[in-house]
Amino acid sequence: MTKEKLTKRRQHLRNMVLMSFADESLSEREVNLIADRCVELGLDDYDLSQAIKAGLADGARLEVPEDASEREELLRDLIRVMAADGHLDESEKRLFALAAAKMSISAADIERLIDETLNQ
Repeated sequence: MTKEKLTKRRQHLRNMVLMSFADESLSEREVNLIADRCVELGLDDYDLSQAIKAGLADGARLEVPEDASEREELLRDLIRVMAADGHLDESEKRLFALAAAKMSISAADIERLIDETLNQ
């Protein structure tokens, strides 16, 4: 894996961890989802522990990918994290709205992504 690809995958994982901490509680389903996604991304336990440290750090912020397909992939994973515990918290919704706004994603595209992601 190239250094650039590794950096992007680590950023993606950090964004997922940040979303999981948005509601100030971490469910077992969220942990399992993030751990599974970590493996799918080709990352290891060290990468996961670094992502968790970054998510807990003061000033942690969402990092927006430049590539459109990477943005969509991130939004899908953020939706999965939000839905993992069965409860959509206001802080999760705000973080998702901020991510979508930073990415200039239309309301119609957000609805499409939510429908496609949750109905898979």
